[in-house]
Amino acid sequence: MKSANNKRIQSDKIRRMVMVAMFTAMAYAVMLVIHIKVGFLTLDVKDAVIALCGLYFGPLSALFVAVVVPVLELAVSSTGVYGLIMNILGSVTFSVTVSLFYKWKKTLLGAVAGLASAALLTTAVMMLANLFITPYYMGTTMEAVRGMIPTLLLPFNLLKSVINVGVVLLLYKPLSRVLHKLGIIGKKSVTEPEAQEGSKTPSSAKFSLTSLIVTLAAVVLIAASMVLIFTVLGGTFTFGNT
Repeated sequence: MKSANNKRIQSDKIRRMVMVAMFTAMAYAVMLVIHIKVGFLTLDVKDAVIALCGLYFGPLSALFVAVVVPVLELAVSSTGVYGLIMNILGSVTFSVTVSLFYKWKKTLLGAVAGLASAALLTTAVMMLANLFITPYYMGTTMEAVRGMIPTLLLPFNLLKSVINVGVVLLLYKPLSRVLHKLGIIGKKSVTEPEAQEGSKTPSSAKFSLTSLIVTLAAVVLIAASMVLIFTVLGGTFTFGNT
């Protein structure tokens, strides 16, 4: 009995390691294939992939992927150590904040609170990082960078965070079903509303309505943010290396 339990624990650890490695590869691929350039800034949605990993496998997994992917990105990026620091700060702040909130409160409300907090905190952290790191990267003064905050740095980082929030909301539930069917994660997502005794509305109907609302909200967030990035900030799609 003890041996069987040890084998199960070992199997779960191996499965977890494989999935974290897969999320690392997916985050790297997302970063590598498509970017949106806004001036000297680059927007991608790898932080959403890393956050999804954290939601399924915990904050430590998110932290691992959030550090490894920017390190791997050095091979294809022209921003060097400055880009590495900025990428690690942004990815760690966003993904670990989301997964910590969700670990504390595994409900839809907990996930939404985590995503909202992550978006705001990431924006604030990146503002400070831009203020102190960008002058060295661009060879300019802190005053010049400060002047970019209201017109470029603040809207860019906020919209980038909102897009990552939208992608997480859009993909979490469908991906949860796939992972559950494959036996990679155990119980059904706890964000699914429980059927209340005596309720006239079936749990599946409640869940379908909740899923629809979340999906529509995610699409609106992504679409509105993309429109602002392309029309107001002058963003352009780029493919391949940064």
